[in-house]
Amino acid sequence: MINLSSFVAYHAKCDPAREAVLYCGARITYGELIDRAERVAGWLKGRGIGAGDVVAVLMKNSAAFLDLALATSHAGGVFLPINFRLSADEVAYIVENSGAKLLLVDEELEKNAAGPAPVVVVDTAAQSDARRLAPGAGRVPAVPRRPSDLFRLMYTSGTTDRPKGVMHTYENFYWKSSDHVLALDLGRHSRLLVVGPFYHVGAFDLPGVAVLWQGGLMCIVRDFDPEAVLAAIATERLDGAWLAPVMTSALLSLPGRERYDVSSLRWVIGGGERTPEQRILSFSAYFTGARYIDAYGLTETCGGDTFMEAGREIEKIGSTGRTLAHVEVEIRDEVGAPVPAGEPGEICLRGPKVTQGYWRDPKKTEASFFGDWFRTGDVGYLDADGFLFLTDRKKDIIISGGENIASSEVERVIYELPQVREAAVIGVPDEKWGERPVAVVSLNNGGDLDLDTLMAHCRARLAAFKVPKALVLRDQLPRNPSGKVLKRVLREELDAGSVP
Repeated sequence: MINLSSFVAYHAKCDPAREAVLYCGARITYGELIDRAERVAGWLKGRGIGAGDVVAVLMKNSAAFLDLALATSHAGGVFLPINFRLSADEVAYIVENSGAKLLLVDEELEKNAAGPAPVVVVDTAAQSDARRLAPGAGRVPAVPRRPSDLFRLMYTSGTTDRPKGVMHTYENFYWKSSDHVLALDLGRHSRLLVVGPFYHVGAFDLPGVAVLWQGGLMCIVRDFDPEAVLAAIATERLDGAWLAPVMTSALLSLPGRERYDVSSLRWVIGGGERTPEQRILSFSAYFTGARYIDAYGLTETCGGDTFMEAGREIEKIGSTGRTLAHVEVEIRDEVGAPVPAGEPGEICLRGPKVTQGYWRDPKKTEASFFGDWFRTGDVGYLDADGFLFLTDRKKDIIISGGENIASSEVERVIYELPQVREAAVIGVPDEKWGERPVAVVSLNNGGDLDLDTLMAHCRARLAAFKVPKALVLRDQLPRNPSGKVLKRVLREELDAGSVP
């Protein structure tokens, strides 16, 4: 069987006392982890969850998040992790669109639980052990899954006004995991820090649960705190992590960081932006035994398609590395023809870890492929050695703190204001977050709008990280002859220092 519980069961059979997960002081063995998966799966079965049924979770990082992911797979269901930063309106859309039969939500996030699915609240005690949701539930055998079966849905920001559901099969996840095992030398020795949010491929997939494949250990941190992270690395001798750029910056600027012995760390995968040379140098000066791995990947590919290779970081500064073993990359023009090395075009990917498409949306699926090549929407080029360089984002996405923000989604909300005639949302550089969203607006005659009003309106409808942090008023927005707003011009103007 290829359920996610299968490799946990294998290690539980061979070495049940081996530690698998650390969370809030609890040390969970492989024997206990499979017991959790089988009993929580029994509880899910009792609530009517079976093969192909969608189970949604709106939760922060916890041991229970992992319990539920394993248990949903064990029961034959489809796991749907939802970004806990989303508003109730956004959550409701995802729950309804996915057809979820159950929504589990952390107690502190209950106000944002919405949609037609029944809701189960996960309190603090259950966050440490999902079996507390199912007292007395018996262990059940796994419902067998096939490589082509869906194991997860993940909703991602796009260029339309609503997020789209990316379909991940077991085949996608297992090929992704095998690539990461190979590239990162994962094994029983691996001790992974999980501090990115579990709803994101950076935490769950990069390499995430692949560490459990190998009999390694996951140290799950609920909320990012730079001092607590350094203490965990030092105390538990953790050796790998995925970190959003804002997290890396916070660790490297923490006063008193020299107090912590971080010599166990061997690698950190960065995500969300091209890494400046100075950050790489600062990283190497502090984490002396580790390398910083620039990477490129997408939700549509379970993350991690290219990795920077050891020793090439400065030579290939600005590159996100070369493809992993079972990923191919080509640069193609507007009609899908390959372009030569050094010439920019759309980054296209092919391989068994690439999604088959978007949930219940055949038109978007068809538009996202050139044959069997997935169109990422990003613009870049390959050098003569096959290293990938990103130059632009064709799909107008802002990346702030490692989170994707679809500018069109924010613009849709801004256009609800009656005083707004034109609106464009762009990302401008930010030292802490990588980028921050800025709204550039022109008003109807007699209209009036200030930043506080704009932010209050957006905050009621969007996740906080999507809310514009600055407002620029213009008489009109620059457009090309066909009427499209020239966001490149706006970015150049605002990069020059005109952001309030």
